[in-house]
Amino acid sequence: MIMSLRDTSIMNERPRQLITAVVDDDQRVLQSLENLLESAGHTVRLYESAMDLFASDSLADVDCLISDIDLPKIDGFEILNRACASRPDLLVILMTGHHELADRASSGEAGRFRLFKKPFDAQELLSAISEFLHQPNQVPS
Repeated sequence: MIMSLRDTSIMNERPRQLITAVVDDDQRVLQSLENLLESAGHTVRLYESAMDLFASDSLADVDCLISDIDLPKIDGFEILNRACASRPDLLVILMTGHHELADRASSGEAGRFRLFKKPFDAQELLSAISEFLHQPNQVPS
């Protein structure tokens, strides 16, 4: 069988890396999540605040948004509301080490986001992202 140049270029194309934005005011958490997500093949964008995230205007092209709930000025709940208003298809994962915030989050709108309590299992986080992004109507473009 003879392949054309076009056929071989299609075969050599790599699938697009998933783009995940992470918002947390703790540098250690940002670095840990960056290492974890990059090891799973994601392109990672890090933000120390919600203001940095929204100033970057990167919500348009991310596949997943992970944010701490307990942030100064604009908290994770407001990030969730703004993200879902502009991108209802976006997977938003909220995380917190404060159980009272976790209780407030779990009483919110089911299905709009996922909640992880710190410390969380890295494999569970990666599985949650993978399951969501591989649903037929959620495949990234």
